Amino acid sequence: MLQDQSRCLVTVSDNTYDVVIVRYDEIALKSPQVRRRFEAVLISRIKTALSRRGIEYSRVTREWGRIFVHTSDQGAADAISRVFGTASASPAITTDATLISAAETAAEIGKDLINDGESFAIRASRSGIHDFTSIDLAIACGDSVVGCTSAKVDLTNPDREISVDMRQERAYIYTGIAAGVGGLPYGTQGKMIALVSGGIDSPVAAWMLMRRGAEVIPLYFDLEEFTDPKSRELAEQSINSLFEWSYSDMTAYRVPYGAVLSEIASHCEPRITCVICKRMMYRIGTSIAEKEAACGIVTGSSLGQVASQTSQNMFAEIHGLGMPIYHPLIGMDKREIIDRAIRIGTFRTEKPAIECAAVPDRPATAATVARVAKNEERLDVARIVSEAVAGSSVLELLQ
Repeated sequence: MLQDQSRCLVTVSDNTYDVVIVRYDEIALKSPQVRRRFEAVLISRIKTALSRRGIEYSRVTREWGRIFVHTSDQGAADAISRVFGTASASPAITTDATLISAAETAAEIGKDLINDGESFAIRASRSGIHDFTSIDLAIACGDSVVGCTSAKVDLTNPDREISVDMRQERAYIYTGIAAGVGGLPYGTQGKMIALVSGGIDSPVAAWMLMRRGAEVIPLYFDLEEFTDPKSRELAEQSINSLFEWSYSDMTAYRVPYGAVLSEIASHCEPRITCVICKRMMYRIGTSIAEKEAACGIVTGSSLGQVASQTSQNMFAEIHGLGMPIYHPLIGMDKREIIDRAIRIGTFRTEKPAIECAAVPDRPATAATVARVAKNEERLDVARIVSEAVAGSSVLELLQ
């Protein structure tokens, strides 16, 4: 144990954090080979996140269960916490892996952290081979903090907490944890085509698949004369917001859709316009998915939210198309979706004057497969899809 723990053991003029501890959750459950691959992807995304914010770092290292970003920039933990796959991040001070060094550093931090009359707790963890326990570590650090501050220890409801992560080669002392966004590293779960409009729902749906590790390729169908020009502006804003979350390259497409919608409106029953329209979008999305080697299509549909999103209509929309269709918002209500959009930065208060002029006054809520097939016989589906894909273009994203 430490000797003469009633006094401050070191004098440090400036407690400068020199590393950020990055924690993850689900990655730890993977096999060693997959774990290493996911860690490598997470590190790549972290480096991009730091680069985009102009945050300098000397190196990134990893030990079992942790990634360490060596930087003294106080904005690094916040930037890292927004990277998919990060469970939490903590700015920390590195010291030697001994009781004395850990206690000295904890005491110095305590002097700056704990105000008169406040209580504190030491949260200690230990890994590797040491001749002391985690309890020994906590007691040594706690005694040193008390000796420097006269603060009271309260392990149940402390005003301040000082955490000590003792590892084999070094120890890390920190006082704060930035909650991460969680999920899996972006790009580890294949590619998905994400149908993104200027509305609230579809960007949230795309974000949720991104959080689960899917690389999304946003696809915007420009309704042209059937909507307000504001729609395209809002859609591009949403796509750029998703790009900011990716910390990677991203490809996004725009498909001119006015001519397609005109053909549907001219040849099909008005009441099932929305169902036929969505099927055409899925077909076009499938063609682009094949081009991009994507594994599915993501939509912002929420069961029962609007007339076109009943279970019967959604069944008719996908019948016979072949490509997997993912609906991340299927069980969420509008309030939940809006709350999520606000949190992730895709919520927009502006709305186009006309969202879609082709929507009928009384859309069908229980379209049947037979009815849809009968109407599609009136269309040259292959030609429509081919021309739409040929007319598609890649959107330029804000860098």
